[in-house]
Amino acid sequence: MRAYEIGDQSGLDTWKLVERPDPEPGRGQVAIRVHAVSLNFRDVLLASKGYGFPVHSPQAIAASDGAGEIIAIGEGVTRWEVGDRVAGIFVQNWFGGRQPDDAFDNMLSGSLDGMLAEIVVLDQQGVVAIPEHMSYREASTLPVAGVTAWNALYGLKALQPGQTVLTLGTGGVSIFAAQIALAAGARVITTSSKEAKLVQVRKLGAIETINTSTTPQWSKEVLRLTGGMGADYVVETGAPGSLVQSIASARAGGIVSLLGVPPGETINALSLLQTSAIVRGMMVGSREMFEALNAFAGIARLHPVIDSVFGFEQATEALKALAQGNHLGKIVVDVSGRQA
Repeated sequence: MRAYEIGDQSGLDTWKLVERPDPEPGRGQVAIRVHAVSLNFRDVLLASKGYGFPVHSPQAIAASDGAGEIIAIGEGVTRWEVGDRVAGIFVQNWFGGRQPDDAFDNMLSGSLDGMLAEIVVLDQQGVVAIPEHMSYREASTLPVAGVTAWNALYGLKALQPGQTVLTLGTGGVSIFAAQIALAAGARVITTSSKEAKLVQVRKLGAIETINTSTTPQWSKEVLRLTGGMGADYVVETGAPGSLVQSIASARAGGIVSLLGVPPGETINALSLLQTSAIVRGMMVGSREMFEALNAFAGIARLHPVIDSVFGFEQATEALKALAQGNHLGKIVVDVSGRQA
């Protein structure tokens, strides 16, 4: 089988396409024929040693998010059968409850092999069934971006209809959060520095938008739109200088979920005191959250937004496209050519 290795992490050209023997599942494991993989910004950071978390070797398989079908099961497997449509969970030992203390040692594509291969082997506990109505391409976008968005809106305190969600930017997590919030009956406000992207965002539904290029003090606009109340949930993606404004945009007791923080970014303690906002970091989410997202997506008939699809041989080009930041939603690598 073919697989992409992370390589020496010296830049965006270091992913290496290699031939390997087909892996066989051991006891309690399943072999998955991967049909599609989606990329996350952590893949860009990992390519240049900018992520800050461990990579077990240059031979580690790249990319954490993929979906496919089980083609073989090992001895003792009881959760799955050959032919089941599944995706891997990002933190392989986080099944529910609080994040494990050793989560960093159990992440796909880093401390463990990732999903950018024709066949992967995972523990039977580390996979979930994908929504029946989604294609493999769509389902491949769920493990990090989808689950992170779900965690932001339901992980600490469940989003309620009529509440306000502020999403920053138009990347995978922000778009997922907007889609989930709309389907849940919430009000959504989205920011971007590019008007063309905001035009596309508004096509997703009743989303209010703020152009941060023309409105640099966008937190004041959030307060104006909400009658001075602020947003109940803020999905903070880590853009330079945005954290202070995210806190200022939050309602009293609101939740600001951090997906990333630029170097040198600081929190104004006084602003936290004034808003009583809860600022929380997140490491994606658990299998339980993934399963809850999938159930919700099935009921809401949610379809992830895919910006572009690249062939397996063009995976490096897909990574470079992601690094450019011109996408809206997710970038997907078609591993097998099977879309259903």
